[in-house]
Amino acid sequence: METSCRRTIADPAGRPVLSFVEGTRAGRPYADLSQVLGPGAVEAIRRHLPGWVVSGDEDLGRALLAIGARPLRHAHAYSRDLRAEPAPAEWAETGYGVVSCDAVPPAEVLPAWLAAYPPGHPDHTPGDDVNGLRRHLEPLLRGEILGPLLPCGGLLLKDGRVVAGVVVGTAPGEPPFSGPWVLDAFRDPRPEFAGLGAVMLRRALALATLHGQPALGLAVTDGNPARRLYERLGFRHTLTSMTVIVPD
Repeated sequence: METSCRRTIADPAGRPVLSFVEGTRAGRPYADLSQVLGPGAVEAIRRHLPGWVVSGDEDLGRALLAIGARPLRHAHAYSRDLRAEPAPAEWAETGYGVVSCDAVPPAEVLPAWLAAYPPGHPDHTPGDDVNGLRRHLEPLLRGEILGPLLPCGGLLLKDGRVVAGVVVGTAPGEPPFSGPWVLDAFRDPRPEFAGLGAVMLRRALALATLHGQPALGLAVTDGNPARRLYERLGFRHTLTSMTVIVPD
């Protein structure tokens, strides 16, 4: 996903009815953080933004679904304020080998990443291994999703292979809805690796605190049980959004 500037669209009388951050997502133009400014927003979206990806609150999302929009994601955003609630420095020590996200070839990250999102998981994406690698994982690990990656992320190795990881970038704007952002957090789901996702998230929070970051945010898909972990780690719910593709 790439984002740029905020813009507005108006109704036929010229009254602003929707504000959003313009960008791209999944190869389509993207209206992120959409805010309804007045009556007629859905009609204006249908008229001005056909084929766009639109993210907004649940009311807007459901209204767009009612006119035939295709759902992409129903998610909950969280943020931990690291100035008001700094993470303990000892969380930075994991007791395991951790390397930067670009230190391992994406093909060696892929097995654990795919295993973390099996069929039936809210974030499972159908497709073969090659598609997953090329369409999402490679640009994610290269820092092409939301700009350069931050060093508070990393990949955890056991017996020389990746079993968990946290990827952190910077979303344009200010916390709690933007700023330093967890782009992905994954773990090989086998029982022997239980708890390592939490280890990596604690490390990310501790390093972000030590590096002077104001906050760390993330989004979790509705129905993902990891939401409970984020809440235990001090992330606070900030908003719920729905992302849809507007009919052409």
